[in-house]
Amino acid sequence: MGRIIKDALILFVITAVAGLLLAMVNEVTKGPIEDQKQKAKAEACQSVFPGVSGFDEIPVESLDANVLNSFSEKYPKISIVNIYDASGEGYVLTLSTKEGYGDNITFSMGIANDGTLNGVAILTSNETVGLGLEAEKVLVPQFAGKNVESFTYTKTGSTSDSEVDAISSATITTRAFVNAVNAGLEFYNNNLK
Repeated sequence: MGRIIKDALILFVITAVAGLLLAMVNEVTKGPIEDQKQKAKAEACQSVFPGVSGFDEIPVESLDANVLNSFSEKYPKISIVNIYDASGEGYVLTLSTKEGYGDNITFSMGIANDGTLNGVAILTSNETVGLGLEAEKVLVPQFAGKNVESFTYTKTGSTSDSEVDAISSATITTRAFVNAVNAGLEFYNNNLK
């Protein structure tokens, strides 16, 4: 009986020390991790709105609850993460979609006041290595400078501004990305334009 108590106390001390060390490491790394996230957001805003120096965040929570609920009902797997006013030139929307093959794809899109999609920048993606991760090289450039109501994807080569060439063998990633961009365009046209 004494041996069991002694072993339990030793395990308790080891667990307590490990927990304390993990808490200390978390506290030390929390600041730098947050700084990196803020830097990534700033770089994404700058990449989808080159030449604009100031981006003022519009808290998503400050939007009309009915607008957000309507968006969530229509797009249950897509969420609006951030909205930034690009110094009166337009808006940067950060969206996250769970429709991808590897679950979440988070990206920013810059929309000018005339409705032109300046560009798209992927922040995070859990897509399949080799195929789905090609979105950065293959999909992103296809959206820049387009002023369309919505996009469709095609496997046979795009013939108009509103068509996007799908990534070969990564249709799920392409569809998820196109759907999320379309959701962002619709949100902009209905609520920010």
